Amino acid sequence: MKLKISCLQMDIAFGDPNNNYQSAERLIEKAQSDKPDIIVLPELWTTGYDLTRLDEIADDHALQTINFLQEAAKTYQVNFVGGSVANREESGIKNTLLIINKDGKLVHQYSKLHLFKLMDEHVYLEAGNEKGIFQLEDNKFAGAICYDIRFPEWIRVHSAAGAEALFVVAEWPLQRLSHWRALLIARAIENQCYVIACNRSGQDPNNQFAGHSLIIDPWGEVVSEAGTSEQILSAEIDINLVKEVRRQIPIFADRKPEYYKY
Repeated sequence: MKLKISCLQMDIAFGDPNNNYQSAERLIEKAQSDKPDIIVLPELWTTGYDLTRLDEIADDHALQTINFLQEAAKTYQVNFVGGSVANREESGIKNTLLIINKDGKLVHQYSKLHLFKLMDEHVYLEAGNEKGIFQLEDNKFAGAICYDIRFPEWIRVHSAAGAEALFVVAEWPLQRLSHWRALLIARAIENQCYVIACNRSGQDPNNQFAGHSLIIDPWGEVVSEAGTSEQILSAEIDINLVKEVRRQIPIFADRKPEYYKY
């Protein structure tokens, strides 16, 4: 099965959800020229990393963002890996990835498991406890958020359960661009899956972000890569290639997880 993917590598207005909804709406409409099956947005795209003001600007139960994506999905008949948002729940604020299908149904939510202490996420956010597995277009995929990609054992949980593409949403800084590329390529090779990684562009008061959204095939070859500025990165993926690679080098059959315990 072939799918066209469009990553919206957007510049996020710091702490300004209204501005960011408008930017996303503009880019979603612009992406239609590529006729995507799935549109991907970056991490915390409604607020950016304005963590100290999340009590004011977080989205209650992510409802505003869910409604926004549902309307866009139904309007354009497109699936969304809807980036992540600051999602206020009773227990605290989580960094939550939203999956919406083309009929406007909320398919899955995954809240970031690994909080990044260098950016004080652990101070302002609560870690999630869900897995990232979801289904779109009859395919099993998985979602991860930024820092999650430094935990290969977490990503392997999803590929071992059958995920054939990993969608990563991020606000990854420019100074660690080499890590971004190396980690994503490694995750594709070792899990024999597509990796679709949507990063943000631009800067906030504390960080310059890398851009360089990537679409990588299950051999670890870069199918398409963005630059540093705001852009829409589109490419076609073929899920049948995942099955072919996994047949040629049967790593999942050859695993010995009983030996992988501490």
